[in-house]
Amino acid sequence: MINSDPIIEVKNLVTGFGKSIIHNGLNLTINRGEVLGIVGGSGAGKTTLLRALLALNKPYSGSIRIFDQELTTANRETLLAIQKRWGVLFQQNALFSSLNLLENVSFPLNEHTSLDANSIQQLALLKIMMAGLPQSSAFKYPSELSGGMQKRAGLARAIVMDPELIFLDEPTSGLDPNTAAGFDELILNLQETMGLTIVMVTHDLDSLWQVTDRVAFLGRGTVLAAEPMQTLVNNPDPMIHEFFQGARGRIAEGSYERGDNNHGN
Repeated sequence: MINSDPIIEVKNLVTGFGKSIIHNGLNLTINRGEVLGIVGGSGAGKTTLLRALLALNKPYSGSIRIFDQELTTANRETLLAIQKRWGVLFQQNALFSSLNLLENVSFPLNEHTSLDANSIQQLALLKIMMAGLPQSSAFKYPSELSGGMQKRAGLARAIVMDPELIFLDEPTSGLDPNTAAGFDELILNLQETMGLTIVMVTHDLDSLWQVTDRVAFLGRGTVLAAEPMQTLVNNPDPMIHEFFQGARGRIAEGSYERGDNNHGN
């Protein structure tokens, strides 16, 4: 359930590399309980914004508040406490190849809690099953899992600490349409059952229609619009119009309008 309590507030954000400015005065508010997609053309800075939100890249200036804490000036101890309250699914899943699935999902619990080994194993197994993976996959290594199963494994690890907020970086990248649709459904189920706020960077237009409450469109160094997809696709800004009006955009919109969607936007 979405409420007007902001979980993330970005104000006047300036980021870049060297003398090259990527975001110049970017503002974005994300409310608790919503699924927000982040899109934009090549070079719009989607990954740069995500890395700033994760405190992996320090912005040149501006404010990023998450859980009402200022990230840009937080000390290491404060930052760690904040990071324990979110989960991340990176584009390449970031699974440890030398650890089996159970060990991968257990990793954050071993690092950040004082739970006993049995409790950790039971919690990890629960999250593996919540991510739609069979219990029998727990002792398989990442190389033994399909691409779709690896994504679900990464998601199981992202939710193992019961976060309030999860970041997804191109979650359906590399998946066939059926597997991607199943993953979208999983995201919605977890969002509902765990009360998650989800921030998702994606190129997948089907996901944008099926999963998001709002979509933030990045361009010209800022957020050009942050609206539900139904509104965004009709936005008159030329950059937004061009992005959504291609053949793929019309197919994705048509699929949504036919009712291949269970999400109440």
